[in-house]
Amino acid sequence: MFGSCLENVRNTTPLVHNITNYVTVNDVANVLLACGASPIMSDEPEDVEDIVSICKGLNINIGTLNKRTIEAMFVAGKRASALGHPLLLDPVGAGASALRTSTALSLLNTLRFSIIRGNISEIKTLALGSGTTKGVDADAADTVTEENLDVMVAFAKDFAKKNHAVTAITGAIDLVADSETCYVIRNGRPEMSKITGTGCQLSAIMTAYAVANPKNLLEASAAAVCLMGLAGELAFDRLLEGEGNSTYRNRIIDAVCHLDAAALEKGARYEIR
Repeated sequence: MFGSCLENVRNTTPLVHNITNYVTVNDVANVLLACGASPIMSDEPEDVEDIVSICKGLNINIGTLNKRTIEAMFVAGKRASALGHPLLLDPVGAGASALRTSTALSLLNTLRFSIIRGNISEIKTLALGSGTTKGVDADAADTVTEENLDVMVAFAKDFAKKNHAVTAITGAIDLVADSETCYVIRNGRPEMSKITGTGCQLSAIMTAYAVANPKNLLEASAAAVCLMGLAGELAFDRLLEGEGNSTYRNRIIDAVCHLDAAALEKGARYEIR
C-alpha cells in the first residue's frame, strides 16, 4: 500500500508549488526532487496564480511571514482550491506570536485544506484558537506519549473531522488521521529535531504524495510520514565518526532519494486505530 504511493510519485513527477519559509526553502526543493517530485517556489502575489495554475498541488508554510507572503498565500490558496488541487497547511510556530496565530487561523477558516500538518502545540493552537509553543517547537507539556495516546488519537480524529482534512501531528510518535482512522507511526530518530527543516521537508513530501495519490489522501499522508521517519533512521545509521547534524541533513535527503517501494513497506512501523 505505502509502496504503491511511493511509486505513484516517482512515476508521475508531480509539480508542487511551495510558499515556504526562507530558512528551509533550499532543503524543501531538494527533498522534493529526491522523493521523485518537482518543486517550484513563488511567493509574489502577482505571480502565484499563474504558478498555481501549472502545478498540481500547493504547500503553504507560515514559517517566515511578511505582508507580501501572507497575501500570496490567500491568492494562491483560492486559486488552488478553484482548480481542485491538494492544498496543505503547515502552521509553523502557530501560538508563538499573534501574527502567526491569526494568520494560521485565517487561512484555516478561509481556505479548504486537504491536509494540515504540524506539531501537537501548533495543531492545538488551531483547534483552540490560541496556544503556546517553544518558538517553532512543540511545548513539552503537549508531547504525544504512550500514556496519553488514546486521548491524542481521539483529538486528531476530531480535528480532522471538524476541518474536513487529513491531520498529521508529528513528533516522537506521529499521528495521521481522518475522522475515522488514525495511523500511529513510530518511525524516525530524536536527532531529527536537531535539524532545521525536517518538518518543512515532510510537508512538501506530503503534498507531492497527495498529488500523486488523490483518491487515497490518508494512506498517502501516512506513507510520506513513514518515508521521512525511515529516512531519518537510515541516515543516522550511515553517519561516520565526526559527522554531525549538517551531514545528517544531507544523508536524510539522500535516504529519501534511494528509498524504494519494497524498503518503505518493510521499514514502515505503524498501527491503525
